[in-house]
Amino acid sequence: MSEGKKAMKKPGQKPKIFTTLFLVLSSVVMIFPFVWMLLSAFKTKADVYSYPPKWIPSTFTWDNFTEVFIKIPFFRFYANSIGVAVIQTILQILVSAMGAFALTKLEFRGRKSMFSFMQSSMYVPEVVTMIPLFLLAAWAGMVDTYAGLILPGLTCAFTTILLMSFFETLPDELIDAAKIDGCGYYRVFTKVIIPNSRTALGTASLFAFLTHWRAYLWPLIITNNVNMRTLPIGLKYLVSDPTFEYQILMAASLMAIIPILIVYLLMEKEFVQSITLTGLKA
Repeated sequence: MSEGKKAMKKPGQKPKIFTTLFLVLSSVVMIFPFVWMLLSAFKTKADVYSYPPKWIPSTFTWDNFTEVFIKIPFFRFYANSIGVAVIQTILQILVSAMGAFALTKLEFRGRKSMFSFMQSSMYVPEVVTMIPLFLLAAWAGMVDTYAGLILPGLTCAFTTILLMSFFETLPDELIDAAKIDGCGYYRVFTKVIIPNSRTALGTASLFAFLTHWRAYLWPLIITNNVNMRTLPIGLKYLVSDPTFEYQILMAASLMAIIPILIVYLLMEKEFVQSITLTGLKA
């Protein structure tokens, strides 16, 4: 029996114990900051600065979360970030999806040149375009406005190319059949392309929301009024506060990642399917 098992074992097969150990260690390293933040958010000041460090708080307290709203206008920052990130994500997905549809399924003059130009824009550092973009936004009167926070952030090159790679897999026969039924480009886009691309749209939405939610540099430049600030800038006020306390910052950071977790849980199925389809295609 043992000889049969040895015969079934492949000559080049290595034990999986090293792979499993590596994955476990990698997971611990990645999860450690989140667990530390979660526990620190409920610690008292004495527990945070105790030595040796305490993992489990001696007393779980909710006062840190209350202090966040006392020290800074946290709800205002939170509402600004949610509103800006949601609107930016919707607009970016809409524009990118229409652009990807045109570049992959429509024939028009200059299509390849337009795609090359769009692709090359991804290699331009953001700091290079920051000053010209700010001057343009200031000239248009968009400083300290929601339009200034939203519109200049609709850079769609990456999202458009991501959706293009999926739209190319959709058979042209579907579009031809829709045209035979009398559908124009608008109905083809809304009735054929969008319903068959939920996986790609979900993945693109996840990346777009994450990018806009954690945006820091542009909201810092385009806003001067405290009431127009977004959450990443608002957290900086806690650090610069003379009465800065570590556990309060951890409580604010914990509340700040809740929308990201919610969006990921809603888009998890589409994200996993997108990775699976990409792997099968490769």
